[in-house]
Amino acid sequence: MDLNERFDWQGRQIAWGRAGSGPAVVFCHGTPWSSVVWQPFAEMLSHDHTVYLWDMPGYGLSSKRADHPVDFGVQAEAFAALLAHWGLDRPHVIAHDFGGAVSLRARLNLGAGYASLLLVDVVAIPPSGSPFFAFVQDHPDVLERLPAYIHEAIVRAYIRGASHRGLRDADLDALVRPWLGEEGQPAFYRQIAAYDESFLEENERRLGRLDLPVRIVWGADDAWIPVKTAQRLRGLLPGANLSLVAEAGHLIQYDAPAAVMDEIRTWLA
Repeated sequence: MDLNERFDWQGRQIAWGRAGSGPAVVFCHGTPWSSVVWQPFAEMLSHDHTVYLWDMPGYGLSSKRADHPVDFGVQAEAFAALLAHWGLDRPHVIAHDFGGAVSLRARLNLGAGYASLLLVDVVAIPPSGSPFFAFVQDHPDVLERLPAYIHEAIVRAYIRGASHRGLRDADLDALVRPWLGEEGQPAFYRQIAAYDESFLEENERRLGRLDLPVRIVWGADDAWIPVKTAQRLRGLLPGANLSLVAEAGHLIQYDAPAAVMDEIRTWLA
C-alpha cells in the first residue's frame, strides 16, 4: 500500500494513501516513526475496510521544511483538515505513540468525529519524553550538524530500543531511512525539539469529555511508556478498557503483530 497521494495544507505536502472498501479506518503513527509501522495491518484490513494511511508533516514521505512547526497542535490541525479532505465523518481511528495525542486533540479541541478510537502504546498524558528528548531539546542545533554516520548510529540505537524482541534488519532500515540525508537529519531533531508537554496536560484535563468507544492496547514490556501510564489513562477515559500484550514493547506492531491484528479485528467487529 503506497502513499501516492498528496494533500497540500498550509504550505505543506502530506503524503497519504487509501485502499479497500467498506467501513473507514484511519491509522495514525507516532514519533520517530511513519505510516510504515501500520502498513501491513492496513493492507490486511483493506479486504473488508477502506483504510487510510498518512505521514504527518515532518515525517516519512511528507514535507519536512525547517520553517514548519511540527508540534501536537499543528499535527492535530493537519489531521482534522485531512479528514475533511477525505470527506470522512465518523471513521474508526487507530493511533500509536504521538498519534494518540494528535487524534485526541483533533477530537477534543477541533471536533473531529470518530466512530471509535483504538489507542496503542500512545503518548497521550504526562509524563512523557525521555532523557534523550531533554538532551536534544538542549542541543538541537549541535545535533543537526553531527557527521552523518554518527547521526545514523544514534537513530538506529534509539529506534532499536523501542522493540522488546528486537527488529529485523529490513524493518530497522525502513524506520531509520526517513531520518537520513540533508533533509532527514535536521527533521529528526526538530520533531523532538518541538515536544511540548503542555498539550498532554490539556488532553488530560479534557479526557472526561470523550464520548465515544475507546480501547487501549499496550505492550506489557514497553520500556518507553510504562504500563502504569496505560492504567492511569484507562482511569481517565470513561468506559475504556485496557488489553496488555505479553512479550511486546513500545513497537508492539513488530514485537507481536498477530496479537495486534487480533486486537484490531476484535475491536472493529
